[in-house]
Amino acid sequence: MNATFKTVLTALAITSAASTAHANTIVEIAAADDRFSTLVAAVGAAGLADALSGPGPFTVYAPINDAFAALPEGTVETLLKPENKGQLSDVLLYHVDDRKLSADMIPAGSTYFKPMLTTERLCITSGADGVKIADGTGAMANVVIADIQADNGVIHVIDKVLLPGNRPACH
Repeated sequence: MNATFKTVLTALAITSAASTAHANTIVEIAAADDRFSTLVAAVGAAGLADALSGPGPFTVYAPINDAFAALPEGTVETLLKPENKGQLSDVLLYHVDDRKLSADMIPAGSTYFKPMLTTERLCITSGADGVKIADGTGAMANVVIADIQADNGVIHVIDKVLLPGNRPACH
């Protein structure tokens, strides 16, 4: 079975599971999926679980565990320390928009979006090859699963942790 076929099957399974579990918040959906265990731990350590369980609406660009594992060694452990709670909150709020943005609401081409970390911007590009997000480092994350519906918003699964930095250039 090739990797693309496996990805499609996984996406269909998650979409199906999310549809049947529609009566959950973003936090509940993430907590029920082992691929988001690092994200869930980070949200808890930052004290954001209650906020992201609130009425929203929210759009969360949710990195999978492999995305956190790809960060330089020690980064996650350092961010999870109580003395780094502010920095961790900033990184996490960089992944959240205070609107419900389904994939079809992202215009074709490249557009700046303002996350809840209001000092920063994301450049989101939508095209024939899917949706990509440039973070403050200029690196690109791919939306690998779009539009997991929650009671208080929508989750787009991404393959990279978005990091604040200099504002990304939209092309």
